[in-house]
Amino acid sequence: MKRIILAAIIGVASLSSISTQAQVNVSVNIGSQPQWGPTGYDHVDYYYLPDMDVYYNVPAKQYVYLENGRWITRRSLPSRYKDYNLYNSYKVVMNNPKPYLAHQSHVQQYSKYKNYKGQQGNIRDSKDSRYASARSGRVQSNTNRVAASKNNNSNAGKGNNSNRNNRSQGNRQR
Repeated sequence: MKRIILAAIIGVASLSSISTQAQVNVSVNIGSQPQWGPTGYDHVDYYYLPDMDVYYNVPAKQYVYLENGRWITRRSLPSRYKDYNLYNSYKVVMNNPKPYLAHQSHVQQYSKYKNYKGQQGNIRDSKDSRYASARSGRVQSNTNRVAASKNNNSNAGKGNNSNRNNRSQGNRQR
């Protein structure tokens, strides 16, 4: 009887230590997020870009897109998007493995964000000190500063709800 009770106590103790480790293990990858990424997230696995129907794998620094019915992974976008401005596009944060496998669902759910153009803040223009490492090494010319300032002023008062929208869509902010 004593052995059974002792085994039960050891079992419960080992299970509680496993769950404690899982709660403490928090991943932060702010420094590896691209400067065009949206602000407000300590950890990001993927961005979905509705304008292009493309995913960006943040840890691998690679784009994932459909080509001839197959998912292709590349460090750069296809040439058809060479003039596309990632800073002005809307990005949906996805923290699950291989989100592109649910692509049809994402197309339906996030198509309303196509042509959202500049209504979502990005890391490059953020004043938040958490993103200093993501912005480090960046030299911003006076022309870029003026353009960023004009862009920020033109969006003032429009009620940027992008972070609230992301959270309500099941994208958890950590």
